[in-house]
Amino acid sequence: MIAPTIRVENLRCGYGKRVLLDDINFSIEAGEVVTILGGSGCGKSTLLKHLIGLYKPMSGRIEIGGDDFVGASGALRERILRRFGVMYQSGALFGSMTVLENVRLPLESFSDLDEKSIDLVARLKLRQVGLEDFAAFLPSELSGGMQKRAAIARAMVLDPAILFLDEPSAGLDPVTSAGLDALIRRLAEIQGMTIVVVTHELASIAAIADRAIMLDRDAQGIIAVGTPAELAEHTDPRVRRFFLREPENHLTGS
Repeated sequence: MIAPTIRVENLRCGYGKRVLLDDINFSIEAGEVVTILGGSGCGKSTLLKHLIGLYKPMSGRIEIGGDDFVGASGALRERILRRFGVMYQSGALFGSMTVLENVRLPLESFSDLDEKSIDLVARLKLRQVGLEDFAAFLPSELSGGMQKRAAIARAMVLDPAILFLDEPSAGLDPVTSAGLDALIRRLAEIQGMTIVVVTHELASIAAIADRAIMLDRDAQGIIAVGTPAELAEHTDPRVRRFFLREPENHLTGS
């Protein structure tokens, strides 16, 4: 039996002694596009930071490709880290480097490829996100959506099995956001990548997600898991409020 790409068991996480998420359990299969969603302050970014190893959980287990990520160290941890790429919300591109130089950077740091091969692979990734003609541009010369695409290209350049995207549509207009959603679906379908997306954008959730995991701040955990259509019809008022964009007092009558 093939292990899920990601398995989270009994995860508790927070900062210092403050618990933000507790008893988190879910798995993500290879090739799935899964969104992590919820209202402000529910712990979406906190969960992502733990999934990619920026923070160590208070307790619980995170498996990446069947390996214990929380307890891993040394060479094993490095191998696990190479299995995924991350696009941060801001894009986190280096402003003094061209788009091509930004995408080349992981290959220069973590591969044994020669200069010609590094350049070829980096340009291929830019082509996959539609930026082959912008290789020599600085990030400041690109639109917000193009910066996000460049960041995705950099996250993909080492051919990871998993792609983590943090609020990819944040700050984008609806048309640009829709184009980015289409790119994410295409990468999942053509590249066979497992993609985990943190977002609160309803249009993006409906467009890209095979499944959605919804967090709630007061519950300190998961309150719903399912397809976007299933969550839109969910009986939990907290889930309904989110998907119907209804203020809390609309359903409570207060």
